[in-house]
Amino acid sequence: MQTRQAILANTTGIEPALDELAAIQPGLVLVFGAPRFFECADNLMSALRNAFPDAQFIGCSTAGEISPRGTHENACIVTAVRFDHAQVSSASTSLADMGDSAAAGRRLAEKLKSDTLRAVMVFGQGVGINGSALIAGMTEILGNTLPITGGLAGDNGAFARTWTLGAEGISDRAVVAVGLHGDRLAFSHGSFGGWEPFGPARRVTRCEGNILHELDGEPALTIYKRYLGDYAKDLPASGLLFPFAMVGEDRNAVGLIRTILGVDEANGSLILAGDIRQDGYLKLMHASTDSLVDGAEAAAAAVVAMGGVPVGSGLAILVSCVGRKLVMGDRVDDEVDAVAAALGRDTVLTGFYSYGEISPFGPEASCRLHNQTMTITCLAER
Repeated sequence: MQTRQAILANTTGIEPALDELAAIQPGLVLVFGAPRFFECADNLMSALRNAFPDAQFIGCSTAGEISPRGTHENACIVTAVRFDHAQVSSASTSLADMGDSAAAGRRLAEKLKSDTLRAVMVFGQGVGINGSALIAGMTEILGNTLPITGGLAGDNGAFARTWTLGAEGISDRAVVAVGLHGDRLAFSHGSFGGWEPFGPARRVTRCEGNILHELDGEPALTIYKRYLGDYAKDLPASGLLFPFAMVGEDRNAVGLIRTILGVDEANGSLILAGDIRQDGYLKLMHASTDSLVDGAEAAAAAVVAMGGVPVGSGLAILVSCVGRKLVMGDRVDDEVDAVAAALGRDTVLTGFYSYGEISPFGPEASCRLHNQTMTITCLAER
């Protein structure tokens, strides 16, 4: 397996930067870029297709980009991968609306399913989607044991319009995925947060999928604004600083975090990135920079513990929530440095800041949509 990478600073004249990548004749090209690159879709897609006529493409718009140099703003990270033994397939489907999320997952999975399929990476738009329903649709077809990782696209925290990139081009409606095939593929993953719950647990008295209408019988937006105080005027972006923890009836956290993607002022409801449970309990969360860096290090430790990809080799795709970036501010590079140190400095890093992260909880666990985590996928060949 070979990898080469280019960091694009401009939306035009990008062909020369791709020439060195094309020399390895990659089978897979990953593209994570700021929204301005996707707004110039013809420039980007034309350059990619000219440089890599035989490759499968996958990627999305971001709320910040990640490379071995650390984090970037308004850049585009293009990573070319040549497998010596593994094979790559691709699939995409258009998402009609949020209610189509589960069906979209089933459509993607039907296109990818194969006896040789070993893992899937999937990227969806970051607004107008129910990420947990998307994953539920995929696992309905592919089963709970096949690892699925990926994330939801960003648009620099605007929550207005995001894009994905796949074999059929660039779209603000498509969900895209690649299937990785072959017995010699090495694949490992890890996901961890670092957030701490605070305040009382509140019961979900009315919800529909990922729409939270009421907590303890009151409009959810009313309660949320009461907690946020001055931060409430900056919703939905300020909601990234105060996600919800899903907790059980004993008020203990169960591991899933939900970020606010939008608010409905008229109905007093909150639109979350994934499903919540009717009659379940939620707690607000907060975090410090140190706890988030520790969380990123824990995610990398989980990758190493799986043992699939040797330390200091292969490609690591990092998907970290934009809420983490907002909390860490000028220290955001610290979490990327922590991951690089744990995985080995020869591991090639790529990735982005997202509106949702997709990964199993652990080696034998089924896939889930996460929020506010650092999620890592490592690829190599045996």
